[in-house]
Amino acid sequence: MGRRRIFAKFRGLVLCDRPFFLQKPQHAFEGSKEKVMKTNKTRFFTSESVTEGHPDKMCDQISDAILDAILQQDPNARVACETVVCTGTVFVMGQITTTAIVDYATVVRDTVRNVGYTRAKYGFDADSCGVIISLDKQSPDIALGVDKSDEYRDRGEILDMYGAGDQGMMFGYACDETPEYMPMAITLAQKISLRLAQVRKEGIVDYLRPDGKCQVTVEYDGDTPVRVDTIVLSAQHSPNVDSETIAKDMINLVIRKVVPLNLLDEKTKYYINPTGRFELGGPAADSGLTGRKIIVDTYGGYCAHGGGAFSGKDPTKVDRSAAYMARYICKNVVAAGLAKKIQIQVSYAIGRSKPVSVDVNTYGTGVLSDAALSEIIADEFDLRPRAIINLFGLQRPIYLATASYGHFGREGFPWEKLDRVDDLKKYIAQEQ
Repeated sequence: MGRRRIFAKFRGLVLCDRPFFLQKPQHAFEGSKEKVMKTNKTRFFTSESVTEGHPDKMCDQISDAILDAILQQDPNARVACETVVCTGTVFVMGQITTTAIVDYATVVRDTVRNVGYTRAKYGFDADSCGVIISLDKQSPDIALGVDKSDEYRDRGEILDMYGAGDQGMMFGYACDETPEYMPMAITLAQKISLRLAQVRKEGIVDYLRPDGKCQVTVEYDGDTPVRVDTIVLSAQHSPNVDSETIAKDMINLVIRKVVPLNLLDEKTKYYINPTGRFELGGPAADSGLTGRKIIVDTYGGYCAHGGGAFSGKDPTKVDRSAAYMARYICKNVVAAGLAKKIQIQVSYAIGRSKPVSVDVNTYGTGVLSDAALSEIIADEFDLRPRAIINLFGLQRPIYLATASYGHFGREGFPWEKLDRVDDLKKYIAQEQ
């Protein structure tokens, strides 16, 4: 049966049968399932996610596993660790200054094994792959400004101690589209990728292998998400399974387990392994590199990105810590009702503790003006690197868990807490 016919057959089959019950959708999809009255402002937005077995995500996990192993022994370490994977080889490189003694090769192999690459026929084997380590110390020129910022040398205040590890701009974002205060497309894409890995690891089907990715297109009426238009799902698999079985299982056991059913309709399009087969995957099919999935890591392209990656970087690198802080601020602002959506840009100069600029954009949804909200944020939140590190406890080994399925929109990370909502709500009362 041709691929085009397979898609049509299973699209009809699955939409007629509804064998799985999902939790009641909330936020933008709470309440009535009646048709939404459209305003002729239809638009479509797409985001993607990848599984932990994707080569780029393998690299992110290895870099963060090394960071965690170092921070376990030396919380003040300076780490900038990059990883490359290709056929049969892992190459770890970067600049690390630490007192920790770490068996890097063992960390690499354990991480690859936990991802699921444990046999050569999967395209990669944790026990037989080559591991090359090339690490040096952090530049002393950088250390001058990071260890003691310009402001600290001038005034000696403890929260001014750390200067930013580099120049750059970071963005945070939050909106009220989902209970996670994240855009709908990236939220669904991350959940589908995570569910795909769960189905593999729990043995719900026996033919899946670690590599995989998905893409979700959401239809909006103005700023309101109303339905899922298209889902693309590519799942690495063994040679002894047919395309029809994969299509049926991926729709029923993966997609429909995590996507609210009222977002799917008879016009929703599913493309399951659209090339026809996906047997060769992982580093055997594509090389991987740390930091090459920065849009997957953040907001799925729904807002701006400063360009800096997260994984393998200790928290003095504001690419990581300031992006976490910006997300924390945005999420609490939206949860407090000060705006329906908000983007914050923060920028730093290397060796300086205070940001050189902060920009707020509520896209016209704010209860207060963006200028007023900027002043509130300046009063309520300390954006100096040492203050951010102290607030979130970022010198702990917490980073491997962030390296797949998104740094934002998942519970358990300190920057996802909603513990400033009451502090921010008072400004609404003052305005009234």
